[in-house]
Parts: sequence; structure tokens; C-alpha cells
Amino acid sequence: MIIKHAKVYTKDQTFTDGDIHIENGVFTAQAQEEDVLDAKGCYAIPGLIDLHFHGCAGSDICDGTMEAISVIAEHEAAQGITGICPATMTLPYEELLHILHNAAAWQKNRQEASGGKKGADLLGINMEGPFISTAKKGAQDPKHIVSCDIQTAQDFLDASGGLVKFIGIAPEQNPDFRSFITQLKGRVHISLAHTNADYDTALAAFSAGADHAVHLYNAMPPFTHREPGVIGAVADSPHVHAELICDGIHIHPSVVRATFRMLGAGRIVLISDSMRAAGMPDGSYTLGGLDVNVKGRKVTLASNSALAGSASNLMECMRVAVTQMGIPLETAVGCASVNSAKCLGVFAQRGSIEAGKVADVVLLDESLQVQAVVKDGVQIR
Repeated sequence: MIIKHAKVYTKDQTFTDGDIHIENGVFTAQAQEEDVLDAKGCYAIPGLIDLHFHGCAGSDICDGTMEAISVIAEHEAAQGITGICPATMTLPYEELLHILHNAAAWQKNRQEASGGKKGADLLGINMEGPFISTAKKGAQDPKHIVSCDIQTAQDFLDASGGLVKFIGIAPEQNPDFRSFITQLKGRVHISLAHTNADYDTALAAFSAGADHAVHLYNAMPPFTHREPGVIGAVADSPHVHAELICDGIHIHPSVVRATFRMLGAGRIVLISDSMRAAGMPDGSYTLGGLDVNVKGRKVTLASNSALAGSASNLMECMRVAVTQMGIPLETAVGCASVNSAKCLGVFAQRGSIEAGKVADVVLLDESLQVQAVVKDGVQIR
């Protein structure tokens, strides 16, 4: 396949006019012109990678079924999100083991489980709970919150067949958090998630080896001039990547712009935090066993109206970041593809349009609406 006349997103994270060559599902320097896709007037960007979302199209990773993952993978790919790392919720130990076993089985038998349909690649699992804070539980069920435990974490890693890439913790709730982090770093990324940690505690966790922050600003103490909290610790820890939900609801545009100036684009990962209502009509749904209400793009707990994930996919969030928040397109694309791939350890294979990498391409028109999706060198939309 050759994609012609596109504005191609290059490895230098700029756009240049040119063609994209694909052979046998990967980008190449040259290709035979048997299948030509005219992309005149379109931006050609790498397939996006969402490393923190729960579900879409009526399904959730925590449903624990093969069908749910297949529905999620197919729906995400159609939106231009060609790599996924769904997030689990705070649930009972045995239920989490089942969810992780199911994900591992789906990955092993993907072709059969998906019915041969082209969907997003399952690149990992992001465990948002259960080692979190009751004070900042958000939409997580407090009944199932537990303290950090090495054996429990190892059970999760084993059950997933290596799919678990992130484990979230609230260090202030776990006196032995340094030992937990040092024993697990190198095997899995440790995130600070749903935490009420102060600056010193968060900085100690990052110094011990934690390297990721779950949805910055949400479910953590506010950033103030005398108590900078987790956000200040992230800013002072250059090795830490931070997730941002740019759906226009979770974070004010001014704060998004300030965060890019504070951290730099290379440390920010755009996520959607979407739940099963993404791509579905308004109504009542569930998230992690809790009832939620969805109106437009806003999702709230039925019990107290607290935000409970989002109903926007990552492509929509990237579009909002550009069109409503003033983030340059080149920057936003990098934060939704390059940075995500690097965090997941798959940048050698995907996340950018370079020879030898998986041929996942999305064509966007001038208003950043999806016009075509190419997955593994095959047009699926």
C-alpha cells in the first residue's frame, strides 16, 4: 500500500508533505503501487495509544469476558486508537485475578476471540487499584481497597501473563511503600494513583523508583503554593510521566497549558479514562460496580455526582487539546502516540511512522475528524 499526498507526521514530530509506503503490515522505504490511498488534504498520524481507559461501546475490561475485550478493541481501532492498555478498577482480589487471566487468554487466542476482525492491539493492563487511598477514592469502591502487598502484586503480574504494565499505589497509606516500589521496579511501572500524599511522601515514592502519575490533578491533593503535593513532586521528578485527561471536563484548559509549560511535552501522556458509555447514548451505566450517570461527555457517580471517568475516546481528547486548549497538533499527537508507546516499552515497534514499525496510520481532515484508519497495513475505516 502507498498512502499518497499526505501531510505526514515524521519521527521529528513535525508534519511534512509526502507519501507513506507499507509492505506486509509494516512501514517501508518503498512499496509496490498495488493499493493506493489518496490522502490529499489530510494529516497522516500514527495510530493513537490509550494507556488508561476502562471501556467503550457498552463493554468494560472488568467485565472479564473475551467478548468485552473484542468489542473494546474493535471500537477503539475504528476511532483511530490502534493500541490499548485498559485499566482495571478496585475490585476483590479473586475478581481481579479472573479479569487478568481473561485478558491473558484473549491475547493468546486473539484471532479466534476477535473473529478475525482487525482491532486495536492489547499492549498491556493498567491496574489503577486496589492499593489506593480511601480519601481520594473517586469512583473506586472503598470496600475493596487494600494495602500494598508484594505477593498480591506478583499474583497479578503472573495472572496477566506479563500484560500488567502499571500498578497504582497511594504511598501515604502504606508505610512500607519504599520496599514495595524497589522490589517491583524493573518488572512493572509503579504509579501514584488516587493518592492523598503530600509533597515529601510523593517525592520519596518517585525517588524509590515510581515513575508514573495517574490522571494528574484528578484524585490527588491540589497544587498550592505552600503544599505542592503530588503535582509538585511530579514536576520535581524528571523521570516521571504524567497522564492528562483533556476531555474539556476534568481539567481547565489554562491548567493544561500550564502543565505543558511546567513538565514539557515529553513527559505528558494524553489519556481518555473512558468507561463503557463512550460511544453510547446518555443514560445509566456502571463503573467498577458503582452506578454512574452519563450526560453528553460527562460521567458522574449516581451516589454523589463525583466525576467517574469520561465518555470521550482518546482521539476526541486529542482533538479537544488542540482545538479548545491551544496545544499544537504536533505536540498533542506525540503525547497520544509517541509518549504512550515509550511508557509501554513498545516504541521500537509502534507509536510513530518509521520504516520497520507496525503500519498503523490515521488520516485526519483539517478539522481533525477521522477520514480513514489503516491497521497493520489494511484499511479498516
